[in-house]
Amino acid sequence: MKVKKILDSFNYAIEGIIYSIRTQRNMRIHVIAAIMVLTLCFFYDLSKVELLITTITITMVIVAEMINTAVEAAIDATTNYYHPLAKISKNVAAGAVLITAFNAVIVAYVIFWDRIRPFSINVLNKIRNCDPHMIFLILVIVSILTLVVKAIFGEGTPLRGGMPSGHSVISFSIATTITLISNNSVIMVLSYFLALIVAQSRVDAKIHSVLEVAVGAMFGILVTLLLYNFFS
Repeated sequence: MKVKKILDSFNYAIEGIIYSIRTQRNMRIHVIAAIMVLTLCFFYDLSKVELLITTITITMVIVAEMINTAVEAAIDATTNYYHPLAKISKNVAAGAVLITAFNAVIVAYVIFWDRIRPFSINVLNKIRNCDPHMIFLILVIVSILTLVVKAIFGEGTPLRGGMPSGHSVISFSIATTITLISNNSVIMVLSYFLALIVAQSRVDAKIHSVLEVAVGAMFGILVTLLLYNFFS
């Protein structure tokens, strides 16, 4: 009997995790980011302390997001009208998630920056000396790959809706290209700012969800970097 209760407790806990991932957009983003960071750990020789700090940081972000979800659900279940204290509770819980997310960014910078920097500088030097016609070729390949992914998910049309956001893919691919071939930091920042505006417009128009736009942005950046590295 006790064993059954223990198993039920585990099942309820797992159901809570699955519910958070299935229903919470931010939770899905955190999980995707966690998978990417843990994947990087396989390619870099992290010490035990660094690996421990990384896993604790990831756990803090995910747990904070789950607590935020639980707080929101509890408030919605007990309050069916606007109350300032309910608003404060939700805002404070969301603030806790934001703090852990900022901490995660700082940890990632401290642990991975020195390891990634030599590779990044080498790649940038190769890219800036490459054939200008390669830019057009890479954008064409990125566009084709986007259509292929959309076809796999079977959602939306090539230019509207579906996973991932095609506009986000292309805009962030172009921003990444400009960043790679430019030495001007202002141009780099403005390029990604314009790409972010394009992505935001797709969400505001309710054509794409935030997740579709975020995946499109990451897809555009990563594929562009891989193609430049390959052709260089």
